[in-house]
Order: sequence, then C-alpha cells, then structure tokens
Amino acid sequence: MKSHLLAAVAASALLAGCATTNQVADMPMTDNVAETAIPSGTGYFAKASDLPLHAPDFSKISDTDYAPAFDQAMEIHNAEIAAIVNNPEAPTFDNTIVALETSGKMLNRVATVFYALTGANTNDTLQAIDTEVSPKLSAHSDAITLNPELFARVKAVYDNRAAMSMTPEDAKLLEETYKEMVHAGAMLTPDQKERVKAINSRLSTLTTEFSQRLIEANKENALVVDDKAMLAGLSEAEIAAAAKTAADRGMPGKYVIALQNTTQQPILPSMENRALREKLFKQSIHRADQGGANDTRALIAEVAKLRAEKAALFGQPDWATYAMYDRMAQNPKTAIDFMNAMVPALAATQRAEAAALNAEIKASGGDFTVKPWDWDRYAEKVRMAKYDLDESAVKPYFEVTRTLEDGVFFMAEKLYGVTFEKRTDLPVYHPDVTTYTVFDKDKSLLGIFYFDPFQRDNKRGGAWMSNFVEQSHLYGTKPVIYNVLNIPKAPEGEPQLVSFDNVETMFHEFGHALHGFFADQKYASLSGTATARDFVEYPSQVHEMWASDPAVLANYARHHETGEVIPGELIAKIEAASKFNQGYALGETMEAALLDMKWHSLSPQEAAAIDTPEKVDAFERKSLTELGLEVELVPPRYRSSYFSHIFSDPTGYSAGYYSYLWTEMLDRDSRKWFRENGGLTRANGDHYRATVLSRGGTMDYFEMFRNFAGREPDVTPMLEARGLVEPVK
Repeated sequence: MKSHLLAAVAASALLAGCATTNQVADMPMTDNVAETAIPSGTGYFAKASDLPLHAPDFSKISDTDYAPAFDQAMEIHNAEIAAIVNNPEAPTFDNTIVALETSGKMLNRVATVFYALTGANTNDTLQAIDTEVSPKLSAHSDAITLNPELFARVKAVYDNRAAMSMTPEDAKLLEETYKEMVHAGAMLTPDQKERVKAINSRLSTLTTEFSQRLIEANKENALVVDDKAMLAGLSEAEIAAAAKTAADRGMPGKYVIALQNTTQQPILPSMENRALREKLFKQSIHRADQGGANDTRALIAEVAKLRAEKAALFGQPDWATYAMYDRMAQNPKTAIDFMNAMVPALAATQRAEAAALNAEIKASGGDFTVKPWDWDRYAEKVRMAKYDLDESAVKPYFEVTRTLEDGVFFMAEKLYGVTFEKRTDLPVYHPDVTTYTVFDKDKSLLGIFYFDPFQRDNKRGGAWMSNFVEQSHLYGTKPVIYNVLNIPKAPEGEPQLVSFDNVETMFHEFGHALHGFFADQKYASLSGTATARDFVEYPSQVHEMWASDPAVLANYARHHETGEVIPGELIAKIEAASKFNQGYALGETMEAALLDMKWHSLSPQEAAAIDTPEKVDAFERKSLTELGLEVELVPPRYRSSYFSHIFSDPTGYSAGYYSYLWTEMLDRDSRKWFRENGGLTRANGDHYRATVLSRGGTMDYFEMFRNFAGREPDVTPMLEARGLVEPVK
C-alpha cells in the first residue's frame, strides 16, 4: 500500500512496480482545521500547473527550481500538520484523517516531477540535489509519522471507528492511516523513535548513493570495442547503434555496447566472438564490485545492517517480517515456501537445458561446455532447431511506434473501449517523449499518457510506470501517467525495431498505466496502483498476454519494409517456443527473489557481521549455493551489487522481489479465465476493469481476485506455462 503520509516524498517506483506519487490541484484543507497561519509558496511549484489535467509544464521548470521548492513545500506541510495537531475541536474523521490526506500538496508537486527526472533524465545538478534533499525528506516524513500529538488524534478517531458512519473507502483510509503510523513507529518509546529517525535518514542517503553509483557503474563498464570485425554476428543496425553510442561518448571510430540493468545482456546471443561474449558478461556481472568510486558493496552491508536493526526496534526478527506487514502474502514464510516448492522441478529443468546446450555446442564443433556467456547464444540455436524460430526474423515485424499505437492502444480499445489521440502541445522533459490524450469508452476525457521508450546514459535501467497526477474524486483530478523503457535506440533514419521481449514489456507497462487510468477512488492514497507490492505487478503481467494474441498481432505486427502482417506460422512458433529456456528465465528471477529474502531475513547480529565488501560477496555466494539451483550456469537476474530494486529505494522491493513470481501465479490463472471466457472481448475487459483495475487499494486482494475469477487463485497454470508440469488434458 502506498502511504498517503509519505506520498509527497516518495521517489518514482522501480521497474514495473509502480507505487506512484501524487500531484493534486490546489484546494483548501478540509473544514474544521484550526486557524493556523499557512505560509505561501513561490515559484513554479507553488500552485498546480495550468496545463491540461495539471500536467507539468517542463518549459517553465529549471534545475534550480527544485531545492528551494522542496524547502518551501516542507515548511508549508509542517504548518498544515501543526494546524491539525492544534485544532481545539475533538478529533474527527474530517479534521484529522482527511486533513492529513489533503496536506502536502506542494510537496507532492515538486516530488513527482523531480523523481521522474532523476529516474529518466538525470544530470549532475539533479543528483547533487537528490543527495542533499533525501535525508531532509526522510526527517520530514519522520516528523509527521512519529509526531505523538498527531498520532493521538489519529488513534482517537481509529478507536471510535465502530461508532462512526463511514463509506468502505473512508474506513479503509482510516485503517491505513493508523496502520502506517504504527508501522512507522508511532507506538515506540521516545528513544526508539529517535533511533528510527536516524536510521531512516541514513538509509535515505545510502539508497540514493547506491542509485547514483550504479548509474555511473553502468556507464563505466560499457563494452568498448576497437575493431568492427569483433562484432561479427551483430546486425548492421546494431553495429551502427554501437558506433553512434561511442561517438556520443567522445570515442569516434570505436563501438560501445551499453549495459542493460540485468545480468544477461540482450546482445550476447548474436555475438560470435566467444572471448568478447565473456568480456561483456563479466563486465555486466562485476559492474559494481571491483572497488573504486562506483563499488556498491559497502553500501549494501550498511543498508542490510540498518534494516535489520530497525526491524528489531519493532520487535520483529528481521526486515522481511517487518516489511511484509501489508502484503498479500502476509509473511516471509508464505513467499519462501511458494518459491521453494518450485525449486526441485526448476533445478531439473536447468540441468536438462544445460545438457541440451552442451550437445548443441559439440554438434557445432565447439570443444567447451556451456558457460553463462554462452547460454543465450546456444539456447537461441536450440530454439531455432527445435522450433524453427529465428529472433532476427521476428524483430522486423515490431516497430516501436506501431507496436504502441496499433498494438498496445488497439488492445486497450478492444478490451476497454478507450481511445487515444497523439498531441504535440505538451512540453516534455526529453525529445524522445511523446504524449497522448486518453478517452474513456464514453469518449469522455480519461487522462494523459507520456511515453519514453529509449535507453539513455542518464536513465536508470529497467522499465516503469508512475504518475505526474493521480486520480482523486476528492480533488477532481484525472490521471497523468508515464511509461519509461530502455529500448536501445537505432541510429537516425533507421527503423526503431524492438525485440519481442521489449514488446511484452510495452504491454506490461501499459497494464500498469491502465491500472492507473481506471482508478475510481475518492482518496489519492488509495487510488490506482496504490496496492500491495505483491499485487501491483499482477494487472500489468496479465496485459502481456495480449502481445501475442492473434487479433492484436494482426493489427500491429507488420514488417517495417513490406507492411506484411506477421505470418501465422511465425506466431505459432513464438507460442510454441514460449516454454523453452524456462530453466534460465525462471531460474534467474527465482534466484534474485530468494537472494532478496536471504538479505532481508538476517538478524541484527548476522547483518552486523557482514561489514566488508568481501563479506558481502561471501554472503551472496553462500546464499546462492544454498538454493539448490545451477547458479554457476544460471546466475541471478541481479547480483546484490546492482540489485537496484532492493537497494536503491527506501520503500522499493526489499523483501518484495518475490512479487514478480507471486503475481505471475495470479496472472497465469487470470489468462486461463480470459481464454475460457472468450478472450479479447469488451465484456471480459469491462468485468476485469470493474473487479480489479478500478478498485485501487480499497479492498482485500484475495476478495478482489475472487470477484474477478469466481474462485481462489491456482498456481497450476503458472507451472504449466513455465513447463514445470504437463498441462492437464
């Protein structure tokens, strides 16, 4: 659940998990708040934007605006909180709970824009501001959530809830307000509160520094190649893109392969030169653990220690137990048992796949056994032989703009009746960004969508969704939403073709966007994607299924030169090959999720003992070895040193990376429901919108799923899709 108390200071969500930030229109605080002088802000962020739906006006915002705006906004927010605390009237739902909900509007405005840019288009000035402001924001948040007078008012309303007449959403807001303050430390002793404040401040600094170091480590460890002949196997477009990246970095005549955020690099299967493959792989896996200014391991050690200590202050054995208080899975044991149940079949699949790859290497004349830098290349050869599917034959059918407009948008229209209109009047933060007006099924205005698809050196890795403005009936606001991806950009004049993996990512991230666009809540803090970490990925994953739906493919998957629709037999090959290489695909995600749990199941004493970079490495090795998987051949999707999901955001996916697997269970079961009920129909879309996409964080997640599917979730479709069990005939 996204805290409305903390929304104003939250950074944009990591990757697909999109706990969004708010921007709201100016309106007075609720009635019955004490007459306390509230200072006025100055500068751009002092009032809501004049652009449609309060979209940010990037033409009027400069880097120098943020620091003074943060300071002013925190001062105003403090005065608003003081007005609530000093109200002489008895605490009520309106003068305390709703007053909290409506406070911090200017802080929301500056934070949403600032953290969008530090994620997608950062620079030295923004990073310096981030370093300076992060501990200030942490302290500001703590001053609110740990304020004893404020909590006394909240508790008074909460304790009287049985006698109050409230709507279900009102009751949920009250429950979440109380739970979040307790979880933040409202019931700790004064000494414990002070220690929590100190820990939070330090964690804010550490996680910000982790993110900044990793951006530089990714840049520093890009593969630089002097000789074009070394790039044999790459397409001319890929080579031209590498040449342009090198030229952009001041290295004309060379070739630069930029690192993606994951361990495996997408270009590895194409590279014929084995030594170069090994070099690229090792630069990826060791990008932030070689000493020097961009090594993140000392940060990891301190983060793990402080998180374990903080959990102990709340009487919890470890950070995972503390962090999972509001999750669908509820506790670490449920998540770990869920994953461990798949390990035996997964390990057997990994060994079988490795044997098949070694046979292919031998048949190809190789005198070596498969290593991680070989895996994807020879998996692609086996895939081609077994399924006759050549990825290079698939890519020409997927051009990025056509995929978005004729694929993703087409899917949304067929399922939900929404339509889109490209616009050119809104200022954007980078020339690569395009904007669209989104219209609902009745042709009324639904929201505005920003699309930022291409990789840049100053953009963090991965893909994500967040809000510039969030839906709220209380404020009368409609959603303004952005999707960010990291698709390698083709040279000027070349078609912007994307892999099918990136196609699925586009559908995934727009699934998050639909979750935000269909929000139908009174309170912004319960709106749209404001759900538990292990639920928020579910609606986005479901929308991946439509990327390969025949009706959708026929509308957007057209050859960029001939306009030919992708042949049916090629679609069939994509579907048939989808279960191939699951030992690697599922294995790398499972290992990362279990590694996350290992880090966050440490007791304070255990965490404190991991106090050097070398001990960080040793703990990681031991943790991965204990999993019972083939980790030497299938390394985790993220090693600790570049696991930004769990180490670069104070509220990110720590003890929550399992969410991708947990929500895949819900996703695959939901895909089965869609297939059994007619597939891509408005009736199905309207039902899913009514039962899931429009509900935000207002109800129990199991109940939400039951309302959609008519039953409890079942893991079997996930196991079948991953090829770990045979489908029931």
